[in-house]
Amino acid sequence: MFKKKAKKREKIDIVFNIIVIFFAILSLFPLYWLVTSSFKNSADVVKMPPDWFPKTFTWSNYADVFSNQPAFTWAYNSLVVALVSTFALIIVSALAAYAFSKLKFKGKNILFIIFISSLMIPKEVMIVPLFRIIQDFGMVNTLSGMIFPNVATAFGVFLLKGFFDTIPDSLREAAKIDGASEFKIFYKIMLPLAKPGIGALFILNFVQVWNDYLWQLVVGQSKDSKTLMVGIATLMQDLNPNFAYKMAGATVAAIPMLLIFIFFQKYFTKGITLGSDK
Repeated sequence: MFKKKAKKREKIDIVFNIIVIFFAILSLFPLYWLVTSSFKNSADVVKMPPDWFPKTFTWSNYADVFSNQPAFTWAYNSLVVALVSTFALIIVSALAAYAFSKLKFKGKNILFIIFISSLMIPKEVMIVPLFRIIQDFGMVNTLSGMIFPNVATAFGVFLLKGFFDTIPDSLREAAKIDGASEFKIFYKIMLPLAKPGIGALFILNFVQVWNDYLWQLVVGQSKDSKTLMVGIATLMQDLNPNFAYKMAGATVAAIPMLLIFIFFQKYFTKGITLGSDK
């Protein structure tokens, strides 16, 4: 009886594994099509029936992206904006989350609710007033104009507070008895224990800022101040578009996100798992 149930369960598991593998391959197909199309000629990208694999590989599309356009400048701008925004957000969010989680002050819960309520406001609603502020500070066509608004968000505080809440207060009390300052407790004890949450926040925010097309389009109006996403999008406005050329640009824009996820995958997976357990 038990053997029959075990065999039946194995068959069910095999079926589910096949379904999962199928959908995994299906989800990776757009990335496969993007990369392979970047090595084709423009006519081969749109031909019907399509060539599922390039008959002849051409590297000229990548050469044209970097020789005919300031793609290196765009890539540098994107990296600076994404990395600086993410690191600044982690620092600010970790400090605020620690305060909301472990410190006691009057009106803490009400202030946290008001703070988190800002997550319900779509960023598109704030575009006009936010742009007026950036304009008044003279930050239009600057990288700082793209960075600072991405630091002032409540999502990181909300995410990291959950991790600080799981850390026992006894650790903080023991450190205080040993004479540790509040900042030393935060830096030496709390931050290392919250590494999974920080890793997850790093990936989520980096990808969000890297793909933040609308705000970067509004602020970066000059050609040299554009980011890679905005710069590649401008290639789509040609009257006689070279689709393979654009596929190469989109592939270049996708590479940093893939590398970030690969390097931080351990922290991201652990962070999401701990968040779901909580």
